[in-house]
Amino acid sequence: MERLLLSCSKSKSTGYTSRKLIGFKRDSDYKQCMEELSKYGIRPVRSIQKSRVICCHLDSRRTEQLKSLAQHPNISYVEPDFKIHAHGFVPSNVSGKRKTARKQPAPYTRKRVQTKSVHVKGRRTSVSSDSSTSTTPWNLSQIGASKVWSTTRGKGAGIAIIDTGIAKHSDLRITGGVNTMGGSSYYDDNGHGTHVAGIAAGTGSSKRPGVAPRASLYAIKALDANGAGYVSDIIKGIDWCIKKGIPIINMSLGLEGETSSALKEAVQRARKNGILIVASAGNNGTVGGRIDQPARYTDALAVAASTRGGKIANYSSRGYGIDVTAPGSYIKSTWPGGGYQVLSGTSMASPHVAGGAALLKSLHPSITPYGIAQRLRNTSKKLSSYAKRTQGYGLIQLDDAAAVADNGASAAARVRSAGRRRRTK
Repeated sequence: MERLLLSCSKSKSTGYTSRKLIGFKRDSDYKQCMEELSKYGIRPVRSIQKSRVICCHLDSRRTEQLKSLAQHPNISYVEPDFKIHAHGFVPSNVSGKRKTARKQPAPYTRKRVQTKSVHVKGRRTSVSSDSSTSTTPWNLSQIGASKVWSTTRGKGAGIAIIDTGIAKHSDLRITGGVNTMGGSSYYDDNGHGTHVAGIAAGTGSSKRPGVAPRASLYAIKALDANGAGYVSDIIKGIDWCIKKGIPIINMSLGLEGETSSALKEAVQRARKNGILIVASAGNNGTVGGRIDQPARYTDALAVAASTRGGKIANYSSRGYGIDVTAPGSYIKSTWPGGGYQVLSGTSMASPHVAGGAALLKSLHPSITPYGIAQRLRNTSKKLSSYAKRTQGYGLIQLDDAAAVADNGASAAARVRSAGRRRRTK
C-alpha cells in the first residue's frame, strides 16, 4: 500500500497530477503512509488524522498503480478533492431567477454582489432596502421565531457556520473560529458567510436580529473569496467542530453532481458525536432532479427555500431527501463593512433552520440531533400544491416546535404563556 502511494505521489501540482483524497480503513495504515511519505520528502496537501484522510497530488499517468491503490483492501476510497460552492446569489427578480451562468466558479462573485439594484414586480429597488414595516423581519415572523424569544433567544447553544468566514459587525458576536484553508484569519473576504451568520444569530443590537440572537457563533472559514473551497477544507472544519463540541453546524454550500465518500463519512461522524448538520438543498430548481451533497445525506437536515408569498422559490432544488423549507428569497442580513445586504438562495434558507435548532437546544440542552430534526419536521406547515420532494415536511414553525420539545406540555405552556404576556402588554 505504501509503495503504491509513493509511486503515484508528487510533492507539488503539475500538469499531469490531480488532487486526490485517500481514505484509510485503519488509523495504523494512515500513520504508516504518512511516515513513508515523510521519509521521501513528500508533504501531503492536507492530512486529516481524525478522518484518516490524506490529500495528495497523484500522477494521473500511473493508471495501473492508481487502480491498484483504489482497490487495496486497506483503502476505503481514492477520490478527487472536489471543489464545493456556496448556495447564495444577488436576486434578479422576486421569483428568484438568477443572472449567473453554470460555468462560473462560484454562485456569485464580489463583482456580482456589488449590484446596485434589482427588479421587484416591475419596479427597481435598492438591494439594501427592506420592505418590512414590522420591527421583526418578515422572514422571522413567517417561521414563528419571535414568538419563542420570550422563552429563549438561544443562549447556551452554539452554531458553527462553515462558509467564507464571518466579518466583524455590530450585529454579530463571534465566539471563536478557525481557518481550515491554511490562513490565520477566519474573517470573511466574500460576504456570504457574514450574511448567513446574521440570519442564524444576528444579535439585533444595531438593527437586524437573527433567528437565535443569543446563540454562540463560530466562524469556520473553509471557502475562499469566490465562495468556493475544497472538500478537504470542509472536512477539517467539521472535525474542528467535533473537537469543540459545537452542537449545530450550518453548511450553506454543496456539491452539485459529484459524490464524495470523504464528506459523507465526516457528516456521519459529526452526527455520531451529537452534532446536527443543517445543509442547503441547492439552487438548481427543477434541473437534475436531485439535491446537492451534503444536504442529500440522511445524516444532514436538508433545507429548501421559500418566498415571502409562501411559495417554493423557483431556484430551490427539487429531489429526494428534502426535510423542511425556510425563507430564502430576498433575505436582508449582515454584510462586511458593517452594512446589510439582500441575497437569495437556499443558502439563506438553511441558517433559519440552524437558528431554530439553536432555540430548541437552548430550551432543552439534552435534546439530540434526531429529536431536533423530528420536532422541526413534525411541526412544519405544508405549503399547498407542492410535493414532498419540493418542500419536505413544509415551512418550519419554530413556536410550534418549541411547544412540543422534550418536556411536552410544560414547554407548550411556557411558550403560550409568553405569547399571552406579550399580547397583554
